[in-house]
Amino acid sequence: MKIWVDADACPVVIKNVLFRAAERTRMQLTLVANQPIRIPPSLCIKMLQVASGFDVADKEIVKRLSIGDLVITGDIPLAAEVIEKGGYALNPRGELYTEDNIKERLNMRDFLDTLRASGIDTGGPPALSQKERNAFANHLDKLLTKFAKNA
Repeated sequence: MKIWVDADACPVVIKNVLFRAAERTRMQLTLVANQPIRIPPSLCIKMLQVASGFDVADKEIVKRLSIGDLVITGDIPLAAEVIEKGGYALNPRGELYTEDNIKERLNMRDFLDTLRASGIDTGGPPALSQKERNAFANHLDKLLTKFAKNA
C-alpha cells in the first residue's frame, strides 16, 4: 500500500502528520503537486511535481493508484475516482470517503457549485480545527494499522 497526497491544497499540519506516519510505518508517501513542496529527507517520502493545469495532479494520482492505496484529498471528484478504482480516500478533516457517502458529497458539491455560478456567496470552508486534526490523525492511524495487519 502507498499513500498519495493531493498536496497543493493539503494543510501543512496534515502533511506533518503524514510525514511522521510514513517514517513510523516505513510506508511510501508521495506528495503530488504542481509546485515544489518541501519534504523531510527520507527514503519513504517523495515529492512528484506535475505540470500546472486543472486537475493535472488529480489525474496523475489516479493514473498511478493501485487497489488498496490511500489518497489524502479534499477534492470530492478525485475521492470518487479513487474509490471507483479500489483505493481509499481520506480528507484532511478526518472524513473517510466511502461508496456509501461519496455520492451525497458529490451532489452537495454540485449544488454549491450551482449556487456559486448563480452569484450566491457560499463562503469557504472554516479553518482546520484541532478536533478535525485529531480526527484525521486517528482515522489515518486506524487505516495504517488495518493495512499493517493485512500485509
